[in-house]
Amino acid sequence: MFDIDEIQDPAASIWVRSSSQFNTSTVIAITVFMFLLCACIVVGHLLEENRWANESITALLLGLASGGIVLLVSKGNSSKILVFNEELFFIYLLPPIIFNAGFQVKKKQFFKNFSTLLLFGVLGTVISFCLISAGVFLVFKKIGLTSLGVQDYLAIGAILSATDSVLNQDETPFLYSIVFGEGVVNDATSIVLFNAVQKLDLSDVSAMTFLSLLGTFLYLFFTSTILGVAVGLLSAYVIKTLYIGRHSTDREIALMMLMAYMSYLIAELISLSGILTVFFCGVVMSHYTWHNISESSRITTKHAFATMSFIAETFIFLYVGMDALDIDKWKDSEASAGTFLAISSAFLALVLIGRAAFVFPIANISNAITKKEPKNMDWRRQFISWWAGLMRGAVTVALSYNEFTDSGETSSSERSLMITCTIIVVLFSTMVFGSVTKPLVEKLLGHNARQGASDVTDIASFEDLRLLFLETGDEGENGGSQQQPKARGFRLLMGWHPTLSAHHIWRKFDNKFMRPVFGGRGFVPYEPASPTGAADPSCEHYEDEEQ
Repeated sequence: MFDIDEIQDPAASIWVRSSSQFNTSTVIAITVFMFLLCACIVVGHLLEENRWANESITALLLGLASGGIVLLVSKGNSSKILVFNEELFFIYLLPPIIFNAGFQVKKKQFFKNFSTLLLFGVLGTVISFCLISAGVFLVFKKIGLTSLGVQDYLAIGAILSATDSVLNQDETPFLYSIVFGEGVVNDATSIVLFNAVQKLDLSDVSAMTFLSLLGTFLYLFFTSTILGVAVGLLSAYVIKTLYIGRHSTDREIALMMLMAYMSYLIAELISLSGILTVFFCGVVMSHYTWHNISESSRITTKHAFATMSFIAETFIFLYVGMDALDIDKWKDSEASAGTFLAISSAFLALVLIGRAAFVFPIANISNAITKKEPKNMDWRRQFISWWAGLMRGAVTVALSYNEFTDSGETSSSERSLMITCTIIVVLFSTMVFGSVTKPLVEKLLGHNARQGASDVTDIASFEDLRLLFLETGDEGENGGSQQQPKARGFRLLMGWHPTLSAHHIWRKFDNKFMRPVFGGRGFVPYEPASPTGAADPSCEHYEDEEQ
């Protein structure tokens, strides 16, 4: 046997010391999760054409099965492999998911429906927040849960308002742009509301308390967006000015990744919304920075960001499934099966009511304003939008832990009960509502649901931001285009006229002032940086799309 003191080679000595200090349980936990991630990828591939399954459900089921195995091996003592840490979730796992959402979203659909998704994502979330908070207060008072305070009720309203949709971008582009865009803004709004609630002084509640909450929300919303845009523009300017790709494609890719991540950390450091910041940083980077990097870097970033997002999201659902069988939380809650069922059912009912309270009214208001058939949301689309947003995911779990635990431990049985019931809602909504969504879309929309085989990360998804808000022609669910009606009165002010729209004004401003400074298509010299120097067909297709 070797003794560390007898080893002469310093490098060997360091290796032996570090290997002897490994935490065996940590290595086992990471190995298990790596195996489960691989299993999710394989199973997800095999179930790709299954109309009832998706990768989120697959990850949840694998997590549940793994937690059950660990529970059996430990003889019912514990199913924990890794301890949930909301800081790990918010700092390491959430940023790549949100950034990739902004970087690879189909902006043509996203920004054409921008006003509608803002109504859904901001106003709708606030309505849902108010209804769920009030409902929780009344239900808990009726069943005798009195240890929670007003701040806890408001926090539960914010926690259960965070959605997680599963619509397909290629099959239902219009609905996806609404539900997906709402989901991103909704998550940010829920977290902003949650943080604003934590800062409220409820010792003296008055009308000023509501105004204070509104002011805090608006401040966080707009400053977070501005910060994300600023960092995105800074990255574009630096990469355009230095043109790093002349010497190293690795450096320009690394700079993009680091600056995107830095935008999230800066936002969290100064108590802003990191989700909004990194999302709009991704939007700006795809519009400016992506065009300033070399050809091979464009291909690499497209797949690298999508892969990191996929792994992080799968990891989260795996853990949520495994954490559902944490026997300690169930014991600490000290509640009967009837209590679990009553509170979980109340949560689910409030989620259903809270979403219906804004989806159907806002959709009909939007229909009354637009008067355009492709953008009109008939009752089928309204129902799918309502249904697709009923899922609750990792943000809900993370906020629940943040509110009701202290360093991973709960201080009372009621707080443990809130976490377990929240997890029940997440599991039920994801597996039941999520599994029915695809068949429901096929049933209600039928031939109108466009069957596309393209990948959601296809390079053509980097639509030009100059398509902001509106176009002269509108693409419906079936991919056809229709002539715009002549705009009159209020609709003219809302931008339906192609030459007076916000889109037209933005395009002129972007071409005259923004692109010459920050780059983008048409302003950066092209130098092949791929090993063969050949242009990638997908990049050529993207350039053609923007002409």
